[in-house]
Amino acid sequence: MVVFAGQGDPHRSLSLLWRADAPPPTRGTPGPKPRLSVDAIVAAAVALADEEGMAAVSMRAVGDRLGRTAMALYTYVPGKSELLDLMYDAVHAELPTAYPESTPDNWRTPLTTWAGDVLEFYARHPWVLQVSQARPVLGPHEYAGLDTLITLLRATGLEAGVVRRLVGTLFPFVRGSAQTVADARLAATATGSSDAEWWAARSAALTELVPDFAERFPAVSGLEAEGPVEPYPDQAPAPDQAPTPGAGMPYLEREARETFRVGLGVLLDGIEAARARRP
Repeated sequence: MVVFAGQGDPHRSLSLLWRADAPPPTRGTPGPKPRLSVDAIVAAAVALADEEGMAAVSMRAVGDRLGRTAMALYTYVPGKSELLDLMYDAVHAELPTAYPESTPDNWRTPLTTWAGDVLEFYARHPWVLQVSQARPVLGPHEYAGLDTLITLLRATGLEAGVVRRLVGTLFPFVRGSAQTVADARLAATATGSSDAEWWAARSAALTELVPDFAERFPAVSGLEAEGPVEPYPDQAPAPDQAPTPGAGMPYLEREARETFRVGLGVLLDGIEAARARRP
């Protein structure tokens, strides 16, 4: 499910994101219930999305979590569209904004660290991946994350136009890797079978039903034959064999993380090559 941000009233949404409006007047209510606030509502919605996914988030569900009715929330947040924007921007506050100073001689290490931090951020909040980047939220924390990446890329010395396109390359690359990690973590629970069980069953069936697979798909088969294939992490190593890195991690997640590492290295190599071509 893809969700598009920024569907609420522009002025009201941005006022909430940037906390430009004074908080609404509090109303005295009997009993010990704490007063509501925009921050409390957003925190409850984020916790709900982290635990149960984006589909579980509604004004009513968030109200129930806070011990209030949905109507009580509307005094602070106009609706679910505005709430989604606030949730998205709020979690982006977790992203680091300070890295070792990038210089023309030391830009690769900070960029590598940044990419790893963003990958783990998405893995903690997989619902964020459902929010399309086609229309940004335009909140302060989202901008802080963007500003951080631009600062790191400017240290490469590449011209502004190239830096702009690199921003549009690196974010989707990290998001794509994080989506595979998130899917890998969910697959076993959602299907009732581990990656190893799934692949073993289908590999056996494929071998039986398509005996000429290697002849029909020589590039695929050749790559599999040439490249070392690591054992599944839930397969115990031999007594004289060292434990596999990532043991206990879903196979697909481990593969996604290794693909991320190698792919990021190639992207950074490309940046270095672009630097070398400068006049």
